[in-house]
Amino acid sequence: MLTFWISDAPCTLPANASHQVGIGAMVIDDNKILVVQEATGPTKGSGNWKIPTGVVHQGEDVNEAAEREVKEETGVDAEFVEVLGVRQAHTAPFGKSDIFFLCLLRPKSKDVVKQDTEIEAVQWMPVEEYRSQEFNARSELMKRFADIITALSKGQYTGFRAERLRMGSQPPGAFFYHNTNDISKLSAESLPED
Repeated sequence: MLTFWISDAPCTLPANASHQVGIGAMVIDDNKILVVQEATGPTKGSGNWKIPTGVVHQGEDVNEAAEREVKEETGVDAEFVEVLGVRQAHTAPFGKSDIFFLCLLRPKSKDVVKQDTEIEAVQWMPVEEYRSQEFNARSELMKRFADIITALSKGQYTGFRAERLRMGSQPPGAFFYHNTNDISKLSAESLPED
């Protein structure tokens, strides 16, 4: 992008895009989790089973990206439920930062069809088997992912749901991810009126 800053004040335009946005999709059904082995990427050839992951495309919402990545990598149709957590790191390609949304999805189909270019294998794995992989024990982040799965299975964890909200006078178009369970417990009288 070529720019010319007219003001005498210091230029406040960002040099370029500063973040990459990614998703990880936990698709859980009947105490099993949908997992893949990568044919390319950082875990290629390691024997590790991981959740489907990918990058959010420009103009795509996080919830849509999670559904798309699951379909692309595994052939499974899945419905976004909620964001379970967000991780920020500063190790993305080209010296950029990375924001990663861990999402929970509910399967609408169960038959798997692996993507040939990126994925080596796909399966539904028992949650405890996924959790007990050495790969998860070596990484604090992966261990936390596994802890979230356990808490979810016991009904002890709630993430952020997507709610489409209007911004000002514009038509509804922005997704706001928040704990809708707790906000819905508030009575209408306790919330300020528009």
